[in-house]
Order: sequence, then C-alpha cells, then structure tokens
Amino acid sequence: MSDSRRLLVLPSLKAVAKDDGRVVVTQKFVDGMTEYVKSWDGPVRAVLEPADATSNNLDNVAVVPAALPFELEVVSFRDPRINDHLRESAVALGGTDHRQNHFATLCANLGTPYVVNTEYTLQTRCQIATAEESNPLRRWRRIWWERGQERANVTSVRRAAGVQCNGMPTYDAYRTLNAATLLYFDTRTTAELLSDEEQLQLRLAQMLQGAPLRLAFSGRLIAMKGADHLPLFAAELRRLGIPFTLAICGAGDLEDAMRMAFSRYELWGEVQFRGNLDFKHRLVPLLQNEIDLFVCPHVQGDPSCTYLETMACGVPIVGYANEAWHGLMQLSGGGRSAPLEDFALLAAAVARLHADREQLAKLSLKAWDFARDHTFESTFARRVEHLRECAGLVAAHC
Repeated sequence: MSDSRRLLVLPSLKAVAKDDGRVVVTQKFVDGMTEYVKSWDGPVRAVLEPADATSNNLDNVAVVPAALPFELEVVSFRDPRINDHLRESAVALGGTDHRQNHFATLCANLGTPYVVNTEYTLQTRCQIATAEESNPLRRWRRIWWERGQERANVTSVRRAAGVQCNGMPTYDAYRTLNAATLLYFDTRTTAELLSDEEQLQLRLAQMLQGAPLRLAFSGRLIAMKGADHLPLFAAELRRLGIPFTLAICGAGDLEDAMRMAFSRYELWGEVQFRGNLDFKHRLVPLLQNEIDLFVCPHVQGDPSCTYLETMACGVPIVGYANEAWHGLMQLSGGGRSAPLEDFALLAAAVARLHADREQLAKLSLKAWDFARDHTFESTFARRVEHLRECAGLVAAHC
C-alpha cells in the first residue's frame, strides 16, 4: 500500500470543464468533499469524468478548482493517469457505476484499498428504466443491460476492502457479500439546520387546531420521482373531501404537463408551484415552519436525501412503499406508506392522518428524533472512520 495518507474520491457524478477554467459540479458534491477535508487527516482528491453538457441537477455550481479546499481533476476513468492517482492514495472511494467496475480489481493489483459506495439495487434501477422508457424494446434492452451490470456490481463488492451503503436497499442486498459493510443515510442537513424543539412544537400546535393540511413535495419534476402522480393524488384528496394546500418545489420536464393537469382538475386554489428553492435559506425554513406533511410519490427506491432532510425539519412523510422509503419508514417510524403507483391509497393515507392529528404529531416527533442521529456531520464522521478502518489506518470495530 502507498505511504500516502491521501483519500481519493471517484464519484459517478460527471463534471463539465469550461473554457475559462471553471468546473460545473453540484453544490452537494462540494459540500461533501469539504466535509471529507474536515474529517480526513491527510490530503483529499476528487477525480471526476468529463461530461459534454451540464446536467439538470437543481444545485449545479461553477467552481474554480484552485480555490477549493480539496484537489479536483477532470479525467476519464480509463485514462492511465488514474493508476498514478490510485498508487498515491491510502484508500479510494468509488461507486457501482459501469464506468467504475474495474476499480476493485485494479486497486487490488496496485495494493490500494478500494471502498465501494452503493445506492441503487437492481430492482430500483429496473424501476427507473420502466419510469423513463416508454418504448418497450428500449426498456427491455435497458433492463437486460442492468442485469448484466448487477453481476459486475456483485463482483466489485466482493473484491472491495469495504462497502458503504446509502440507504437500506443496497445494505440489505450486499451486506452478506462483504464483511466491512456500513449503512448510512444521505443528507445535507447539518446540526445547525435541524429544527429546534420550540419551533417544532409551535408548528405542531398550529397543525393540531385542525386547519387544512399543509402538504409539500420537493425535487425534480420528472417521471422517476413520480411527479406526474401529484395531480391525480391531489384530485383524489379533493374527492375525499380533505382540505389541503400543496406546495411543489422544484422544476423539470413534467412541469408544463403538471400545470395543465392541475388546471384541468381546477386545483389552482390548493396548489402552488414554488420553483427551485435554495436548500438552506428557503426550502428548509418552508418545511420547518409551513408544512405539516411531505408527499413522496417516488416510483422507485432511490435513497434520496429528500427523506432525511424532510424528517430533520420534523415533517413526516407519506410515500410510495419503494425499497428506500419502506426500509427507512420501518426503521424510523417517521411516516406512512402506500403501494407503489397507487395514488388513491396514497391520498387515503393522508386522509387518515387528517382525521387523526395527534397521530400526525407523533409521526413528526419520530421523524425528527431519527434525523437528529443522522445529521450531515455525524454521517460523514461514521463514513470517514469506516474509510480509515478499510485503509488499515485504525483498528476495525468488529
């Protein structure tokens, strides 16, 4: 193993290198890498593959690499320079993306411990393909490809020095394949951003007075997030006679179609499109002070940071029982679920909580309690300690 104490991070996220020297990445990536710098006792480097065009991520930012507290390079994962980066590192952290499946074997040959970060199970990836591909042949081809990719993922997990699983789905799928497996939950919520108890109790007192339920959805308005189910869900709530408001935060390809659907159902009095909100200064205050319940119609098991970030505001979740939410709901007790793609039962779950405000308050407190144990800082501390163990820099806690 190299004598260097460098941490090398190889995200599946791609970056756009601009002509003026800036690099377009996400703010979430920058925040995460900065937290590694704070926690890791050595240099930290990130290598990202180049992208031809900027993605539709809501928090894209253009950064100057020299001004960052970590090293940043944009280079293909198949570039020979990658070998030098690996040799110079105490441990490397990568993913299960098809562009990264060779790293576990390569690192083993170079003597550098490699840790795999996992997010999507085969089932979730197939659900995403079903949501995104309307053409049956293309959908079949994509699902067939994903099955082959899963075999490569399993090989990578088995050969790696350790595995870090974002959410319950891949933890349940891979923990028997690698003895050094860590479960964590992705979030951007720092301890500073957590709702305080007085703030939470004030909002719950308002909710218990029986006013119309204040609902919210945040995220990309795309098929894999189930955004197109929101008009049907809202129309069902009205049919059930439930008074409510629904704040929709985000943007995406489905926005125009959603606006037309809400108009068709004559729901403009209940629904507000808030657009993309800055996470820290606008979205978090909205959830903490103005929302009683979060509606999450994700049709697949993406372990979205939305779950923990919402719960950290003391807001419980009613969502489809995909792999991610089903496992997290059972672990935290911070919400309710309905069968996948059944917007009527999703609305029925909300209706039951409308009728039982005391139960809704209890779910709020459970969500908040769970999120307090899984802040951004504490999550990174656990992940960095796991990386040190896999690198042999500290004794493993077995």
